[in-house]
Amino acid sequence: MSEEPRVAIVTGAARGIGAATARRLAADGMAVAVVDIDESATKETVDAIGSAGGRALGVGADVSDRAQVEAAVERVAAELGAPTVLVNNAGVLRDNLLFKMADSDWDTVMGVHLRGAFLFSQAAQKHMVEAKWGRIVNLSSTSALGNRGQANYSAAKAGLQGLTKTLAIELGPFGVTVNAVAPGFIVTDMTAATAARMKVDFDDLKKHAAAEIPVRRPGRPEDVAHTISFLVGEGASFVSGQVIYVAGGPKD
Repeated sequence: MSEEPRVAIVTGAARGIGAATARRLAADGMAVAVVDIDESATKETVDAIGSAGGRALGVGADVSDRAQVEAAVERVAAELGAPTVLVNNAGVLRDNLLFKMADSDWDTVMGVHLRGAFLFSQAAQKHMVEAKWGRIVNLSSTSALGNRGQANYSAAKAGLQGLTKTLAIELGPFGVTVNAVAPGFIVTDMTAATAARMKVDFDDLKKHAAAEIPVRRPGRPEDVAHTISFLVGEGASFVSGQVIYVAGGPKD
């Protein structure tokens, strides 16, 4: 690490995987910008980091809006320092079968996942290139391999893998690595919402998922955060353009 603490941006960090990642990167010694669409929702994560002796800033931004993204990155640079670590985690679900899926369901998911990652990467990369050091991690999913009722989500998560590999090629000469993490079944509010949509008990869904996972348990947000911690550290400087499945077993 450099003498000055690295500054990280984590989107969708008010809860779940994003919150766990923000806390982990803060524990690693980074100053962390906790980004979410509702700035007030970031308070719990920011307070948790502060209570543990870390430094964090809550930032409200719609990741699909260019003006808000650019303003958020510049605010982070002004208040925390130039961001050289970016975790594109923000995500939403608008699940439905293809014949029932509305245009708005498709557009919203693409806007948050794909456009959001594009806009934040574009805004943050100039700070990384200037520093000649940077780390970008995009949150994909095992759904990128296909999942019933998730044509929009699956397409967006697969798209993030292509974006990851392309940015790794473009930004590598400037000391920036770009990787993707693809979680499997992780116990979060989002998976609880999926259970509700399916009209099944969440505990039953977790038991069913665990039975299908080789390590015989569902994942936790911290499992993903630990992997991201490695990818944004000095030890992963020769790892770029990769998709790492954090799923308790092998995936294609």
